[in-house]
Amino acid sequence: MDFLEALILGLVQGLTEFLPISSSAHLRIVGELAGWGDPGATFTAITQLGTELAVVIFFRRQIGRIISRWFQSLGSRGGRRSAGVQKGDPDVRMGWLIILGTIPIVVVGFLLQDTIRTAFRSLWIVATVLIVFGILLGLADRLGRRTKPLEAISYRDGILIGLAQMLALVPGVSRSGASTSAGLALGYERPAAAQFSFLLAVPAVFGAGLYETYTAFTCDPVADAAEGCGIGYGLPETVLATVVAFGVGLAAIAFLMNYIKTRSFTPFVIYRLLLGGAIFALLGTGILSAG
Repeated sequence: MDFLEALILGLVQGLTEFLPISSSAHLRIVGELAGWGDPGATFTAITQLGTELAVVIFFRRQIGRIISRWFQSLGSRGGRRSAGVQKGDPDVRMGWLIILGTIPIVVVGFLLQDTIRTAFRSLWIVATVLIVFGILLGLADRLGRRTKPLEAISYRDGILIGLAQMLALVPGVSRSGASTSAGLALGYERPAAAQFSFLLAVPAVFGAGLYETYTAFTCDPVADAAEGCGIGYGLPETVLATVVAFGVGLAAIAFLMNYIKTRSFTPFVIYRLLLGGAIFALLGTGILSAG
């Protein structure tokens, strides 16, 4: 049954990581509804390594170019630019934008890691933020000008979108939903807002996943019992979930990037509102426990 649970949770992670509906909320909800309990922040962070690998594969040419040009720019000496790197190079700027935009979620995630593992995972909070940030996504999608391309992202906007990504530490907010909403509110085209959201998430998610993997295998089950120790599933089950999340996530990125070229985020907004309302109803009737 552990392998079946891991397979299902991997499917859920892959399907919901890139859609603006919150993968961490869905893992939390599915685990509770199925009677498996909360999969936990550690399991969630590790399986997200699979979905972020899907981002790297899907945007591999752009990511490779950004990394290459960024490192080349560091080789400038005496005011001269490295070969092939011009002043204001968009790939170099994108590299700095991703670095600067990642700082808020890293700092807050480290400072609030105990709260993220416990209080933030209450289904009352999950249901609330599903609805609130669903409304914000709808407003940003409807009222945003949607005229700026990806190349127009400024340092100010990159930092603001990074601050929005920080809110995704709360299950139910959605990493892609929060940062995409910020991008839309700042006037960026839907594909541009979504693509920057995906690129921005790569260092933060890989960092969190690797950190959680390290702590899960180095913690003391006795000394750290009160704070939680281990993944919650065995290593083979976790690997299975991560691999499934990678494959499904790759398909989900392709679907979303093609979908938003001509369509709005309205279906996802409606889904968030309905899901949040359903969770409130299930909590109120005692069918679900908030945890």
